[in-house]
Amino acid sequence: MNKSTCALILTLSALAGCSTNSSTYHDQPLVAKVDNGMSKEQVLQIGGKPGAQSDRTVVPGTCFDYMLTKPGQKQQPYMVSFDQAGKVDKTSFMTCAEWSNAQQKSRQALPSMGGMGGSGY
Repeated sequence: MNKSTCALILTLSALAGCSTNSSTYHDQPLVAKVDNGMSKEQVLQIGGKPGAQSDRTVVPGTCFDYMLTKPGQKQQPYMVSFDQAGKVDKTSFMTCAEWSNAQQKSRQALPSMGGMGGSGY
């Protein structure tokens, strides 16, 4: 499998679980207002203190775990991931541990490209 196929599979898997969650929780401040490039301070102003904060294990950075709640719905995990510079680079309806596992599996699935440069095609 090439890199783009692995990335597509990972993205589609993540999106399959997000489509109904995004419509259910679209009005939650973390979902509606947090965008890529925001600082940790901006996220904390919007979402408050996270339930947990952890260092990322695959790519340097940190990750905030939140639990979204809405009357009549079960609680929904939501994570905000920050790059090494402390800027948001990913948000998703999963925990930081689930995101780390997905990244780890994605890296393990990528074959060595070898050869003399090129894109592997």
